[in-house]
Amino acid sequence: MLVFRQLFDLQSSTYTYLLGDAASGEALIIDPVFENVRRDTALLRELGLRLVATLDTHVHADHVTGAWLLKSRCGSRIMLAEASAAANADRLLKQGDTVGFGSRHLEVRATPGHTSGCLSYLLDDRSMVFTGDSLLIRGCGRTDFQQGSAALLYQSVHEQILSLPDDCLIYPGHDYRGLTVTSVAEEKRFNPRLGGDINAADFAGYMNNLGLPHPKLMDQAVPANLRCGQPDASAAMPQEPSWAPLTCNFGGIWEIQPAALEEHIAGSRAAEIQVIDVREPVEFTDALGHIRGARLLPLSQLSAHSDQLDKARPVVTVCRSGARSAQATVLLQKAGFTLLANLAGGMLRWRAEAMPVEQGAD
Repeated sequence: MLVFRQLFDLQSSTYTYLLGDAASGEALIIDPVFENVRRDTALLRELGLRLVATLDTHVHADHVTGAWLLKSRCGSRIMLAEASAAANADRLLKQGDTVGFGSRHLEVRATPGHTSGCLSYLLDDRSMVFTGDSLLIRGCGRTDFQQGSAALLYQSVHEQILSLPDDCLIYPGHDYRGLTVTSVAEEKRFNPRLGGDINAADFAGYMNNLGLPHPKLMDQAVPANLRCGQPDASAAMPQEPSWAPLTCNFGGIWEIQPAALEEHIAGSRAAEIQVIDVREPVEFTDALGHIRGARLLPLSQLSAHSDQLDKARPVVTVCRSGARSAQATVLLQKAGFTLLANLAGGMLRWRAEAMPVEQGAD
């Protein structure tokens, strides 16, 4: 079974795509964004997938790729176009190459024109194609920088994308209106730049007179992407919490596992952590009991009394299952707390892992 997720970066309106083979657990990510690597690795972990490669559709001018950072965290290989002349790539791709993940693969199609090194990636059964900026939903990428060419883009799109089966779904690299997917049939009929009876001269005339300003981040993004996203010496790396071994879930909530929390509570650093139980009073003393040293502060009262907590000390929130305490971390974050974690699985998992409690039943 194919695992497929379409992800979005709000800052650059970039789509990132995850494709996985459920049987083998191998996965690919197309067009990762540097700032979203934590999100992407959380999704891989939750879906039980192992990232084998990242594929960029081109050298982006509006965001920095997450390829290098994902490689450093997941051991994945970095792949993009041979024509990009990028450093740090593990494999440079060209027309007709295939990239496998488990029993599935993507076919590489060279679609230059937006830049000289643009690639599109076609799924093995021809049911979907990932076009980057070469073909957008009712549009296309600009052709006025990075060795772009309107004539070449017209040829690329018609020969490599619009020649695919009509029902092949097109997943673009960006969309600025909230549109998510289109099809070959739709774009052949409705694309105002490349569809219908528009010829190469019509297209070139249109594209050569757009008069668009250069992307705001171009001077930073292009050099970084020519290094496959490897930061230079002056760049700040994403910071991970150091006060405990935490993991960030796909919902963006930092979590601590029961064993890690118990290790802190039982050790010499117990006084550093504030364990806040957000259940109702009757639950605090029911059969599940509570964690020793925990302070009861029901979720309904948390916002009003958050000033009673120390922002300089880590806070671990606890509830029965982990749902209410996850919401508690969101409320505390809004109140200015930064050292936060939710107890994964709540008291149910704490008891299932035979961790010590106070006032609980055997």
